[in-house]
Amino acid sequence: MMVGIIMGSQSDLVIMEQAADFLKSLEISYELTVVSAHRTPERMFDYAKSAKSRGLKVIIAGAGGAAHLPGMVASCTTLPVIGVPILSSNSIDGWDSVLSILQMPSGIPVATVALNGAMNAGILAAKIIGSSDEKVSKKLETYQNSLKDKVLGTVKEIQKHHPNSFD
Repeated sequence: MMVGIIMGSQSDLVIMEQAADFLKSLEISYELTVVSAHRTPERMFDYAKSAKSRGLKVIIAGAGGAAHLPGMVASCTTLPVIGVPILSSNSIDGWDSVLSILQMPSGIPVATVALNGAMNAGILAAKIIGSSDEKVSKKLETYQNSLKDKVLGTVKEIQKHHPNSFD
C-alpha cells in the first residue's frame, strides 16, 4: 500500500472515492476505510501509528463537521497527512470543517485542500509520491499536459463561434 484514504463516516465515501479514483488512474495502490476520531478513537490511533510500518507513504483524511480526524492522525504519525474538509449534514456551510483542518497548531501540520476537494488530495498525494518515484512523476506530467490540452481545445471551440477571441 502506498496511500491511506480514511474518512470519518461512510457518508463521506462519495467524496473520498474521488481521491481513490485518481490514484487508481495512475496505478498507485491505496487502502480505503472508515476511521472516526470521535466514535472509534482507538481504531484511529492504531491506524495512524501502524501506517508507516504497513507501507503507507501518505494519508488522506476526510472529515466533516468538527473534522478532527486529519489533525489527530497527523499527531500520531510522521507521514504527510492531507485533510479533506467535507460538507456534511451537520456542517455550518462547510466552514467548520475547513477551519478545523486548516487551523492546526504549530508542530502538527496538515495539508488542506478545498471543501470536498478529494480529487486534489489524490493529486497532491501522487505528487508527494512522485517526488521520489520517477514512474509516478511521468504519469503526473501526462495528466497535467492533458489538462492543458483540454483548455486549449476549449479555446479552439470558442474561436469557432467567436472569431474575435484571443489566440
